[in-house]
Amino acid sequence: MGHLLYKLGRVDAKQMAKFEHEANKIGKSSFKYAWVLDETGEERSRGITIDVAQTSFETTNKCINLMDAPGHKDFIPNMITGTAQADVAVLVVDATRGEFETGFQSGGQTREHTLLARSLGVAQLVVAVNKMDTVNWSQERFDQIVQMLAPFFKAVGFKDADVDFVPCSGFTGDNLTESPRTVEAAHWWTGPTLVERIDQFRPPVRQIDKPFRQIITDVFKSQAGGFSVAGKIEAGHIQTGDRVTIMPAGAAGVIKSITMDSGAALNAFAGDSVTVALSGIDILNVHVGDILCDSNNLVPVTSRLKARIALFTPKVPLLAGQECVFHNQSYTESCLIKKLLSQINRNTGEIQKKNPRMLTKNTSGEIELTLQRPVCAELYSASRELGRFMLRDSGTTIAAGVITEILS
Repeated sequence: MGHLLYKLGRVDAKQMAKFEHEANKIGKSSFKYAWVLDETGEERSRGITIDVAQTSFETTNKCINLMDAPGHKDFIPNMITGTAQADVAVLVVDATRGEFETGFQSGGQTREHTLLARSLGVAQLVVAVNKMDTVNWSQERFDQIVQMLAPFFKAVGFKDADVDFVPCSGFTGDNLTESPRTVEAAHWWTGPTLVERIDQFRPPVRQIDKPFRQIITDVFKSQAGGFSVAGKIEAGHIQTGDRVTIMPAGAAGVIKSITMDSGAALNAFAGDSVTVALSGIDILNVHVGDILCDSNNLVPVTSRLKARIALFTPKVPLLAGQECVFHNQSYTESCLIKKLLSQINRNTGEIQKKNPRMLTKNTSGEIELTLQRPVCAELYSASRELGRFMLRDSGTTIAAGVITEILS
């Protein structure tokens, strides 16, 4: 995505020359475009994305907020944080022979990322088949990748009409913003460029009429004094001067200013990623993962809830009394599986067994779980974005779930 941003003018030539010079100094010249979004020293030295980077760009018809999520298996929690805020996704796969197969085999990151994205509510997907230059822009290789991935996408819940494949090369820049000039590609690829296909995404329906909810993904002190919080507005709208409350702390304050990528704004709506300066709240009461909400309509806070979950392929069956990690938007919390209430038919939703002894891989069920500390939670029926969660154990995502009941 770094080369795409450069071609769209989001990175100037001087900055790009600096990245190239610094990458050459450490013998990693091919990483210069990755450094547009990989900003930390650790990311650059290791050559992998660790944190979620955020920027924006414009296509012919849309303003796009881009979140670059990590792909390495060690940073899946960060990937979940970024993907949970996404409306649509671009899945980048490596066309290099052997590399694609490694990512797609059982336990590979292509499979896990796709499954997580769908479970977190992403319904539209563009697959950027990258590094086509390493296979000499072979149409046969591109078709082979499409034929392997298409049935898998359908199996995890994507509709055929909502998935598209675009060949490209992030290194040479072919088919990012302009049709490929490579002779081998030009004679067979007549489809859209990557940026043209991104422009064709259907915009989601925003929950503007619901109570204000903003997920806090960053907290920082401002130069003018006070502090600000950043994150995506999932529901409702705000304007400067509104009274808001940080949950679960219950600290109330006032919105001093609102800033978006385009500059200062008087108001913001569901779907906007904004930075909000607050007054009247102690920064010690604010943490990443908290929710900024309407003071007259607070988000529920609980440490016990019922949920419907779908298990993936955990190494061992899920049992009552098992501890795991609960991931919801930007926060993680240790939790305990208190009860297994029922096993459910995955296709019909009918209860197959009450109080099962265990839930095994690729099954669904209803559970009761207890969180180590009280957290913000919404019913899935009230907010799809806030009502979804993931369960992880021993570094592996074992289940996706939706909250069906908040227990006192």
